[in-house]
Amino acid sequence: MAKRGKRYDTAIAEIDPELAYDPKEAVSIAKRNATAKFDETMELHLKTGADPRHAEQMVRGIALLPHGIGKEIRTLVFCQGDVIESAKQAGADHVGNDDVIAEIEKGWLDFDVSIATPDMMGKVSKLGRILGRKGLMPNPRTGTVVSAEDIPRAIEEAKKGRVEFRLDKSALIHAPIGKASFEEDQLMENLTTLVDTILRGRPSGVKGQFLRSAFLTSTMGPSVPIDIAGMMSLRVE
Repeated sequence: MAKRGKRYDTAIAEIDPELAYDPKEAVSIAKRNATAKFDETMELHLKTGADPRHAEQMVRGIALLPHGIGKEIRTLVFCQGDVIESAKQAGADHVGNDDVIAEIEKGWLDFDVSIATPDMMGKVSKLGRILGRKGLMPNPRTGTVVSAEDIPRAIEEAKKGRVEFRLDKSALIHAPIGKASFEEDQLMENLTTLVDTILRGRPSGVKGQFLRSAFLTSTMGPSVPIDIAGMMSLRVE
């Protein structure tokens, strides 16, 4: 087992392993324990009762966090014709079609979110092997395949604080809620929005308790267990 440093030992001593904390208190503890020399990301980890082997129980969606995630999001838009100028004016970092596809095939991946118009998906689909592994493939279910008229809105949402969540093979969901430098109220509002979105997206095929356990942690800090009843009560007004 890897040896922990004094900073980590000091942080974990503050957490009672027998307790599950109220969401607000968990945010406070996790933020206080984020003492690395860089601005750590605050991450939520959820264990669900969904079975990822069944398509009807897949949990997937996007949450628009009111305070963003503290990171500049670089956007790429696959489009053609008049939409190219529209995407540029809306603030897209990269815009193109065949030329951009060729660059990606050579290994270029200098973007965080890709958006495409439906007429481009025939060409973009051949990048599935590359973009799919990185979670960068445009997808109608995550709002990244949109009409030409919706391109400006999709770019704005991506840059504002769009977080994609998806159930993994272990029935877990992992997602950021901001940076340690955020105010506690900002982290709490982001957490509430994310949890509310996930709960509203509960598949009808999931039987029994949906959320089984929840933990909040910073990049270098220990996990703080969160009370499930408290999590279930988080709702956007």
